[in-house]
Amino acid sequence: MADLRSSLIIMLSLITLSISVDARHLLETELPEVPELPKPELPSLPKVELPPLPEVSTFPKPELPILPKPELPELPKPELPAFPHLPELPKPTLPSKDTKPPQSTTSP
Repeated sequence: MADLRSSLIIMLSLITLSISVDARHLLETELPEVPELPKPELPSLPKVELPPLPEVSTFPKPELPILPKPELPELPKPELPAFPHLPELPKPTLPSKDTKPPQSTTSP
């Protein structure tokens, strides 16, 4: 089984080497020179004359009347209900950074 694997690897490496050598050969070959072909002469196109465009009459810009700005009535301010009084709560106390954790009294 191992002999089959090693022969397969050798065959694949030879095929890969052959492909890379062929590719290198294709890159290094010079292309044949192609002679430049004469450009064909195109016949001149006839000149087309267009009739003049008819004049379009312009209409006067209509004047729109200026509309008055609508006046909104002033609304009365609503009376808000009184905010209920909340009792003062004591502030929580947090441990300070200087406190050390308790050490165990048992010795090793």
